[in-house]
Amino acid sequence: MIQMADHMNRLGTESAFEVLARAAKLQAGGMDVINLGIGQPDFKTPDHIVDAAVKAMRDGHHGYTPANGIVELREAVAADFEKRNGVVIDPDNVVVVPGGKVTMFFAIMMFGAPGVEILYPDPGFPIYRSVIDFSGATAVPIPLREENEFSFNAQEVLDLITPATRLLILNSPANPTGGVLRKEDLDQLVEGLQAHPQVVVLSDEIYSQMLYDGREHVSLMQYESIRDRVILLDGWSKTYAMTGWRLGYAIWPKELAEPATRLAINCHSCVNAPTQFAGLAALTGPQHAVHEMTRAFDTRRKIIVPELNDIPGFSCVNPGGAFYAFPNISGTGLTARQFQDGLLEEVGVATVAGTSFGEYGEGFIRFSYANSIENIQTALQRIRVWLQAR
Repeated sequence: MIQMADHMNRLGTESAFEVLARAAKLQAGGMDVINLGIGQPDFKTPDHIVDAAVKAMRDGHHGYTPANGIVELREAVAADFEKRNGVVIDPDNVVVVPGGKVTMFFAIMMFGAPGVEILYPDPGFPIYRSVIDFSGATAVPIPLREENEFSFNAQEVLDLITPATRLLILNSPANPTGGVLRKEDLDQLVEGLQAHPQVVVLSDEIYSQMLYDGREHVSLMQYESIRDRVILLDGWSKTYAMTGWRLGYAIWPKELAEPATRLAINCHSCVNAPTQFAGLAALTGPQHAVHEMTRAFDTRRKIIVPELNDIPGFSCVNPGGAFYAFPNISGTGLTARQFQDGLLEEVGVATVAGTSFGEYGEGFIRFSYANSIENIQTALQRIRVWLQAR
C-alpha cells in the first residue's frame, strides 16, 4: 500500500482549475458552456513577444541559464519597476521563476514551520492558505469585507500579529475580489509594522497594471522603512496575456535573494531560455497592447457590475482592479457552492464559489470578466432565467 508523507494531506488545490476541467467535460458532452471562472486574459500574447521567443530558439538559446534569470531580463525588470514605481532596484535582488506561484511557494516555505504564524487575506488566492498549511505553519486569515470594498482594516491586521508571526501576505489589486488596498490603510499598516521587525511582507502585485477609475498603484516597495523586508511578487501572466508561458519574478530583500536562488536551483534549475527572451521583449517593447487590454476589461467591468446588481438577490461592489467581480449572492438563498455547481451543471455558466477563496468567501461568487461582452451578457441572462425558475 502506498503511503505518502502526512504533509501531503495538508496540501490544497485551486478550484478554478477544477471548474475548468468540469466545464471542459460538459462541453465534450455537447453542452454550450460560457467560462467566467478561469482567471486569465482572453487575449493573445502580443506578436512581438512571440517573435522574440521564436528568434531566441532559432538563435540557439537552448541551454541552461543562471538560476535567477538571464542578466538582461533581471536588468529590464529593475528598470521597468523603477519607471513605474520610482524605486531603484538592484538586478541581483531579482529572481525570475516559472510563474507567480513559485514565489509564493518559496516565500511561504522559507518562513513557514510548526509554531510559526502566517497572515493571509481571506477571501484570497487559495494557494496562500494551501502552502501555509503544507509548511506546518498556522494560517491566520485577514478578513476582507464587502462593506470595506474588500480592503483591510490596518489596525485589525496589526492586532492579529503576535511574536510567532513571521510572514504577512498582501495582494492588491486582489484576486478574487478586485479590491484595491487604500494608501491610507497601507500608511497605517507600515507605521504599525515598525513595532514588529520580525515580520516579512509578501506583496503580491501581479495585477498592478490593471486599475480603473483613475486609481494609481501603491507598491509596498515604495515604503523605504520596510523595503528591506518586502518580497515583491509580479510577472508577465496577466499584464501581457502570458499565463501559459509560466514566467514571473520576485524582488527579494538582499539577504533573501541568495536563499531564493538556492530554492530555484533545487526546484526547477532555471526558467526556459526562450521564454526569458520573450519576457525581455515584453518589458522593453511597445506597451500599447497592455493599455488596450486594460481598457477592454474596464469596458466589460462597466457592463457586468450594473447587470449583476440588477439581478434579484445580488449585490456587487465595483472592483477597482484586476478582472474579477465578486458579488454577494446570499440573497438568492443559495450557498456559494450550490450556486457554482447548479449554474454550471444546469445552464452551462462556469464561475467559482467564494468559499474556494476562504471561509469569508461564503455568500459570494467570483466572476472573471476576461471574456467577450457577448458571452458575459448571455451568461447573465442565463443566470436570471435560472434563478427565476427555482
